Amino acid sequence: MTEQYKVPRWQDRILQDDGRLHGVIVGCRRADGRWLLIRRSANVLAPHKVSFPGGGIDHQETQAETAIREMQEELSAKIRPVACVWHSESPDKPLTLWGWYAELLNSNLVARPSEVAEILWLLPDEIRHHPDILPDTDKFLKSLLDQVE
Repeated sequence: MTEQYKVPRWQDRILQDDGRLHGVIVGCRRADGRWLLIRRSANVLAPHKVSFPGGGIDHQETQAETAIREMQEELSAKIRPVACVWHSESPDKPLTLWGWYAELLNSNLVARPSEVAEILWLLPDEIRHHPDILPDTDKFLKSLLDQVE
């Protein structure tokens, strides 16, 4: 029997003291220049969209700790956060994001089905032109490319 999930709404999320959801997204690049992205499951906000992996910051976590935890939870990935390279304050929803560049320390990734439908390794042009990419992903990608070039 398949477990049914309810897609969360913004108002169902734990907000920080400023009334906003704080989160991180993480960019990891392979030696061949491809970046790790995911297709989000049907059970999360923005279902079936393609994005960099990440998630919400718990009240007592640092951004780097959140990046490590979320990558482990979503993909069984071990990472070393290198630098925060991007920041965004959404004007139309209560969302504040920080984008981190990180070194991927293992290659045997396993998607957690409740959060991740598919693991993708995409080149920058594939990311920019993907039909299911989340808005503003190109801005984080630019910051990542500025960091590694």
